[in-house]
Amino acid sequence: MPFRLCFGDGDLLRCRFALSPRWETQEAVRTLQRPGRHGYHLPWLRAIRASAASLDLRPLWLLMPLRGHTPDFLGPPPIGPAASFDEEIAAIRAADPDAAREDIARSLVCTPGAYESPLGRAMLADPARAVRDLADLTEAAWRTLVEPHWPRLRALLEADLVFHSRRLAEGGLEALFNGLHPSLTWHDGTLTIDRPGTHVRELGGQGLVLMPSAFGWPEVVSGFDPPWQPTLVYPARGIGALWTEAGTRTPEALARLLGRGRADVLCALEAPGATTALAQRLGMAPSTVSAHLSALRDAGLLLSRRHGHRVLYERTPLGIALATGVTP
Repeated sequence: MPFRLCFGDGDLLRCRFALSPRWETQEAVRTLQRPGRHGYHLPWLRAIRASAASLDLRPLWLLMPLRGHTPDFLGPPPIGPAASFDEEIAAIRAADPDAAREDIARSLVCTPGAYESPLGRAMLADPARAVRDLADLTEAAWRTLVEPHWPRLRALLEADLVFHSRRLAEGGLEALFNGLHPSLTWHDGTLTIDRPGTHVRELGGQGLVLMPSAFGWPEVVSGFDPPWQPTLVYPARGIGALWTEAGTRTPEALARLLGRGRADVLCALEAPGATTALAQRLGMAPSTVSAHLSALRDAGLLLSRRHGHRVLYERTPLGIALATGVTP
């Protein structure tokens, strides 16, 4: 039986999007363990190789079976639409030790030998300490592996939210669900995920949190049991351009027409982006990028829209035609 999320009368009214820096941290740690994911993140792997060597990630890896359960208390659904990492790690530190022990035990049995290993036995013998140690290690992984690259990652995830929010506005929830990933199908109030395993979740009026992930690409994840908020994690769009350095593909003719800086900004907006992320990618001052964005918007090449406390810019059809030579 595939994974199924069953919607009741009130659940469709309570669907929302969210981002989670803590989830990306967990999946970054998992990516280091899984060579099959490395091809999507080679520039990142080269950038973090030396600093990652200082981390002993074995306790987290032990709880990341190839098939089976990863403890929900370590990877809970996001606590809000734009929660910070500090807020999310505080929730992990507050986990109940008894519930955490059950969660850890359920995960350990999914990997042969893990339950009886010295590390596994130590976690089970002192779950309160295990919670502290695992939270400390997760925070260290965030600071080392993800935080330096978070503006770029957040820009990709926010661009995905803008795209799918537009899809929702244009085609409704059916178009949204059927367009998130090829393994997802929506029919008669049930969202089905074509993946190994068995999981049926009645949403029970809680609705569904939809969360794009960069490091989780290309997998779809949904296995949270009560009392956790029902959540679907899906691959973010645009992963192929995530680590591409902006400015390297700006046509010379466009640079002569607009000026190098404005042309680089226009070409960097392959997906909606914010000033800070663009400045980091292009190596420009935020004030300079802001001035270029305003000029491009005034010329009809960009649109801007507010997303939470941030303003995202995206190319108009004319901007797309100039940057790519292709009329959308």
